[in-house]
Amino acid sequence: MSNYVEVQGKKYIYEKDYKENEHLRKSFNELANRTFGIDFEQWYQEGYWGDSYITYSLIDNGEVVSNVSVSIMEFKFKGEKKIYIQIGTVMTDERYRNKGLARYLMETVIEEWKDKCDLIYLFANDSAINFYPKFNFIEAYEYEYSIGCFTIDEESRVRKINMEDSNDKEIFKNIIENTVLFSQFAVLNNKNLVMFYCNSFMKENIYYVEDYDAIVIAEKSDEIIYILEVFGTKNIDLESIINKIVNKNTKKVVLGFTPFNTVLYDEKILKEEDTTLFVMKDKDNPLEFNNIMFPVLSHA
Repeated sequence: MSNYVEVQGKKYIYEKDYKENEHLRKSFNELANRTFGIDFEQWYQEGYWGDSYITYSLIDNGEVVSNVSVSIMEFKFKGEKKIYIQIGTVMTDERYRNKGLARYLMETVIEEWKDKCDLIYLFANDSAINFYPKFNFIEAYEYEYSIGCFTIDEESRVRKINMEDSNDKEIFKNIIENTVLFSQFAVLNNKNLVMFYCNSFMKENIYYVEDYDAIVIAEKSDEIIYILEVFGTKNIDLESIINKIVNKNTKKVVLGFTPFNTVLYDEKILKEEDTTLFVMKDKDNPLEFNNIMFPVLSHA
């Protein structure tokens, strides 16, 4: 849909959900690349830019000059399913900043979604932490879990998944589409966003644990393994999968999600550089009384 809107005395075209418009999609990607160094084109071409990622943009002279995107996320926590709205890809062309464009789009998105979901949340850069409280957002805190005690499985069969290989890619897709949950605060039906990460930033960090038919997405250093996500088709406890991934040099495994059995893990407040979590006041806030974190691979 598109129509003319006026912001601070200047007219713009307002466009929503235009992923099938090649010209505007290209312009959106160019702005995203200039702003964040990311590009959504491969994601679109491979069919993973679905209906749950919606762009809201202002257009001037045929180009996207400001954008706020919405990701519709289905979460499961304590046996209940919730619909959360994650705001992301908030960006304005340098020439159009401080003209009220982001404010207009934020107000538009919030008005559309505030009564259709259980929570609206976002992750803000340091440069924007004074912007979001204007829209009834408050800072929230997440908790990260790690473990330093494990049993190395010397017989484990673990290999890297090659996302350029059609057979490997099929193994990967089949597992994430049929996975059981390994997190107590989990995103359901998150294949599209997972594919965005695993076809780009994380494509060299995907491991197949053959013994358990499980996928582990992990960043490994000499002594620390950071496991962003685990997918598997069998009801295996997370700790058994961790034992397959570690080696004699591993001193700690850090999780990018909240495990079910948190008593086995060390817990600390998550502090990320240049990242602050904001949640909308007066909505469902699962982090208020629970020491959990949004899964890293759910960040849009």
